[in-house]
Amino acid sequence: MQNQLEIAQDAAPARKTVKVKQTLCRRVREALLSLGGEAHRTMVIEQVARNLGHDVRQIPEELQEQLIHSFEETWRDERKRATYGFHLPFGEGSHRWGVRTEAMAA
Repeated sequence: MQNQLEIAQDAAPARKTVKVKQTLCRRVREALLSLGGEAHRTMVIEQVARNLGHDVRQIPEELQEQLIHSFEETWRDERKRATYGFHLPFGEGSHRWGVRTEAMAA
């Protein structure tokens, strides 16, 4: 019984992390769409921070890192990239982020 409880407690944070990453990816996608489909990642981070109620002059370092990591991780995974439509208009290493929609792809 104790082992099952420990396993359940270990699994809960992992699910929460996945949920947080999905939420951040949705927020990045929404920000990109509101910015016309592509923008410098700094603008995207500022837009997401503003939507979360942060002062864009003092965005928490942790939030910035999480947003960058979420975008990059999603962009590198082909299935997730197709789901969210993330792309780098100027190629890998670029700080300009983009999102493809069905209309843009056609």
